[in-house]
Amino acid sequence: MFITFEGGEGSGKTTIIESLYQDLLKMGYKVLKTREPGGSRISEAIRKIILNVRNSEMDAWTEALLYAASRRQHLIEVIKPALEAGKVVLCDRYLDSSLAYQGVGRGLGIDEVLKINQYATEGILPDLTFYIDLKPEIGLSRIKRSERIPDRLDLEKEAFHDTVREGYLKLAGLFPERIKVIDGNRSVEEIAADIMAFIIKDLRRMR
Repeated sequence: MFITFEGGEGSGKTTIIESLYQDLLKMGYKVLKTREPGGSRISEAIRKIILNVRNSEMDAWTEALLYAASRRQHLIEVIKPALEAGKVVLCDRYLDSSLAYQGVGRGLGIDEVLKINQYATEGILPDLTFYIDLKPEIGLSRIKRSERIPDRLDLEKEAFHDTVREGYLKLAGLFPERIKVIDGNRSVEEIAADIMAFIIKDLRRMR
């Protein structure tokens, strides 16, 4: 089963994924935890280029194409082999990030960005996607209070992050069977419990 997690900066995805990962392992499932951009050596190298604050002059299409290239390598080298081995794959970001950030946030268009990513991914979509919805000002304030070093996207204006959020909610409306909107204004434990209920239901159905 291929499960992806989406959300704005500071939405708590990483912590929630780690909680779900540990719980699924305890339940006896074979699980792979990974992330985008990144997840493999080449993909991590591309990640450094995309998120480097020094690369402020990066063109929007260059950004979108770099994400697609990173995703392709990650999919072929990590995700597909794990799925073929019968593992549950938990991925921090995937295709929907590009649709929200570049398609809507950068104004490139959802359909246009989807085309290059369909080519990169061979049309492979997640079985389930959880979008953790949180107002950008709350997420960005969490980053400022944390020890995390802000990356190039963290430093975008709040208006950009507001547009990205609108993009995610639009995607949830376009793909309601796959994308589940989760209220991010709660504790990690409450959010993880809600998501786990969805996951277990689908895992049992797929057996």
